[in-house]
Amino acid sequence: MNTLRRIPRILCIAVLTLLAGCAGIVNKASQRFSDNLGKAILNQDDPGTVRDAVPAYLLLLDALLEGDPENAGTLLAAARLYGAYAGNFVDEPERAKRLANRAFSYARRAVCARRTALCAVIEQPFDPFAAQVAVVERNDIDLLYGLASAWAGRIQQDSGDWNAIADLPKVQLLVERVLALNPDHAEGEPHMVLGVLHSLRPATLGGKPELGKTAFDTAISLSQGRNLMAKTLYAKFYARLVFDQELHDRLLNEVIAAAPEVPRLTLTNVLAQQQARLLLASGKDYF
Repeated sequence: MNTLRRIPRILCIAVLTLLAGCAGIVNKASQRFSDNLGKAILNQDDPGTVRDAVPAYLLLLDALLEGDPENAGTLLAAARLYGAYAGNFVDEPERAKRLANRAFSYARRAVCARRTALCAVIEQPFDPFAAQVAVVERNDIDLLYGLASAWAGRIQQDSGDWNAIADLPKVQLLVERVLALNPDHAEGEPHMVLGVLHSLRPATLGGKPELGKTAFDTAISLSQGRNLMAKTLYAKFYARLVFDQELHDRLLNEVIAAAPEVPRLTLTNVLAQQQARLLLASGKDYF
């Protein structure tokens, strides 16, 4: 019995010894680990498992960054994971806002680690910010998209703050620069983001829903229909904005009927199907 009680302590000592021995290589391994972690999460087909497990990995990424605070790759991985967790698995508004802010902070630190000139103008007016974005080259496309994604998530969680909403043009500019550098980046995912941004408001209030429609169609085409979230957001933002119930229901039914298992898209697709079912049910009252 005493031996059984000692097992957890022995394991802790073993882990601490292993970590001490690995201290010299952890910086080199941290980015590869964070990349593999991201892939494993994206290939998971049970959102509940991800919801329960991710907080431990968030803390692990925090720990890796304590030892290597300017590792842009790990910073971007942490930004992605914090942003995804806040946007998909946290129901408490204040907590989601806090986590989204941390995601943005990590993405910003990644930019500052590699592009000091862009870092210096993030909070500046639009024109100097645009001037720096325009000179970022393709080898830093991950910085641009990482910052755009985290920034959009931060705005989503703080949508009651007009100062936050005022930053949307900067987010759109980042996404447009990503697409200018590589129209096929992430199998069309930036087109999906652009579709949402163009479809936030009707044309009478300055929105550009027809550009949103084109962006969604491009996103679906580039992913060969495998990214089901593109169709779900297409229905949620564009089809509802223009009151096109036929398009709305067709897109959602296609999402629900599709097989979600796609490398690096499985979790996203399962979440898209969950949202699609809710949207289809609520559409009866919306239209």
